[in-house]
Amino acid sequence: MKLKKKVILAYSGGLDTTTIIPWLKNTYDYDVIAVCVDVGQGTELDGLEERALASGASKLYIEDVTDEFVEDFVWPALKADAIYEKKYLLGTSLARPLIAKVLVKYAELEGAEAICHGATGKGNDQVRFELTIGALAPQLKIIAPWRIWDIKSREDAMDYCVMHDIKVPMSISNSYSRDKNILHMSHEGLELEDPSLEPQYKKLLQMTTPLEEAPDEAEIVSLDFEEGIPVRLNGVEMTGRELLEQLNIIGGRHSIGVVDLIENRVVGMKSRGIYETPGGSILYNAHEELEHMCLDRQTFGFKQQAAVKFAELAYNGEWYTPLREALTAFVDETQKTVTGNVRLKLYKGNIILIGVTSPYSLYNAEIASFTTGDLYDHKDAEGFIHLFGLPLKVRALMRLSREEKGE
Repeated sequence: MKLKKKVILAYSGGLDTTTIIPWLKNTYDYDVIAVCVDVGQGTELDGLEERALASGASKLYIEDVTDEFVEDFVWPALKADAIYEKKYLLGTSLARPLIAKVLVKYAELEGAEAICHGATGKGNDQVRFELTIGALAPQLKIIAPWRIWDIKSREDAMDYCVMHDIKVPMSISNSYSRDKNILHMSHEGLELEDPSLEPQYKKLLQMTTPLEEAPDEAEIVSLDFEEGIPVRLNGVEMTGRELLEQLNIIGGRHSIGVVDLIENRVVGMKSRGIYETPGGSILYNAHEELEHMCLDRQTFGFKQQAAVKFAELAYNGEWYTPLREALTAFVDETQKTVTGNVRLKLYKGNIILIGVTSPYSLYNAEIASFTTGDLYDHKDAEGFIHLFGLPLKVRALMRLSREEKGE
């Protein structure tokens, strides 16, 4: 008996990947091996194996790489201050290359000829998955059903499942397209596709308390960083996973980190997403405050420019590229002195700085004080301003000369 060829499916248990299993079997007669990569989805993994097998998969692998996700993807982005289009903390973007890396691992383990993903032909994830697979295992085939099948909508996908007697995991009225990991949760679809409509936050949010329901009492958090990496929360040393989980609870309680963004997708269109990143928002804020104290002006200024490029690379799925690796090397060098403590007050969606301390502080009270000290003489400023503004004076004199000549 001839063995069936195998395909590895990036499986989440949601509508799309539930539909894809029978479609792969009916279209290609594949042995479908589902792989769920756990990057902190939490309860979303409950009952996943039963659901995958009931949908027609021959087996399901679940691999927890949450620690690797935090330490090797989230922390490098945090140290880089990478934020896409000033708002998005790259929650989905950072996870996709790691997920694709694990898919390649199981494709090699199972001897599969292809990897299948459920990203749409309009989305960013198809780019992120396929760039990573191409970088790590260019010999593997890639199947992207949304680019080739006859299903045109989530309603069509539900109908396909019903036709093949497969139970779908949600209803049409609540069929938001969501992605969750330990860093964030994203929401797209339904009424969010109309930018003129206010999001139904009380119905929508899952990690974060709606602003109107946030506590009336502020909460103070203390964060200790070592070389740009958070290591202690409120004086307690924690792993990256533990620290982020705790900050998600604390930040979520105070409605921290909810973003409504109309963003530019890789494929050229604009889309609207609601992002919840409570713990990550607190960390980014604290990290930047510490950098203000510990980095010199030139390094901080150039690092701001590098952060934009780093965010673009991460958003585009270009994680396994020479430029991203080079930027990470630069960032790591800048972080050698980003060590210290930051205290923040959280109140109704706001993150308020209370204080910063660091053994590498470049803030010198003797220089900064209005009182004249030994390190700074006010009279020195006159010569500095003269030389600093010399090009402006030369240009002004040239203009006066030309005016006098009637030119």
